[in-house]
Amino acid sequence: MTREAFITHVEREQEALRGFLLALCCGNKGDADDLAQDALVKAYLSSAGYRDKGRFRSWLFKIAYNTFLNHKAGSRTMESIDEARTLVSSTSAESSFEHQELYLALRTLPPKERSSITLFYLNGHSIKEIALITDTSEDAVKKQLSRGRDKLKEVLKLTS
Repeated sequence: MTREAFITHVEREQEALRGFLLALCCGNKGDADDLAQDALVKAYLSSAGYRDKGRFRSWLFKIAYNTFLNHKAGSRTMESIDEARTLVSSTSAESSFEHQELYLALRTLPPKERSSITLFYLNGHSIKEIALITDTSEDAVKKQLSRGRDKLKEVLKLTS
């Protein structure tokens, strides 16, 4: 892939990538921006190996997802939305963020469930695409979506 082609693809997908990472980072814009920058550098360095067989977005999101997992390897999942709310209010300037309750609830999900929920509902990826991005089976994605939905319903006190 040429440098110009890479730039064109990135310009087209940049906002979706940032939105995906912002959701994975539970509204923490600083972390999302850092991860986006890391993912774009990794993508550029790997762009010679990109073959236009699939969608560029899926390829880029896979790199971003792996960057997120590597970055979050040492962090823990919050037990409750109240615990997440306490942590965010004491450590983040993002407390006025528009989707704060959703991001607080997402923080209670394990990274794989959070990723599946984010890719499916916020980014509109199919189960097959999510399986490719997260390097897992379609059945595993379906289970992660089901568990994630159930946990979010409980955390957010939603009814079906």
